Amino acid sequence: MRKDIHPPKVEGIAMAVVREPDEDGEEGWHVYLINRTDQTIENVLISSRGYGELDGEPRKTSEMRHFLNSLAPKSWARVEMIVEDVFALSNQYWLSYYLGPKLFDKKYIFLAGSIEESNFTTIPLMEKRGVMIE
Repeated sequence: MRKDIHPPKVEGIAMAVVREPDEDGEEGWHVYLINRTDQTIENVLISSRGYGELDGEPRKTSEMRHFLNSLAPKSWARVEMIVEDVFALSNQYWLSYYLGPKLFDKKYIFLAGSIEESNFTTIPLMEKRGVMIE
């Protein structure tokens, strides 16, 4: 039965981590959802968590859930702030959304140690530097 199920492929949706000032002007790291498509995505649910090993001991963060009613075409939304302490862990963002009547979902995983300046790229639409997964 599973071989007969063909979930739709997620295209044009990205997650990015960017270092920038927050509303108070303090530098911090923020996670963004980027919609590079020409269509609005709706009922967007993002589940985030960190996991891995620190100092030889297994560690995991609390799981957070974020909801957006919709995200317009060619736009982005700030999902959460992320602290540098968890960059040594793998940080997973599981995205689910509707595009018309179809449900799409995809996992984005920033591997342990991957959020660093050597992996920075220019984030499309935002024109900021950061790490992006599409």
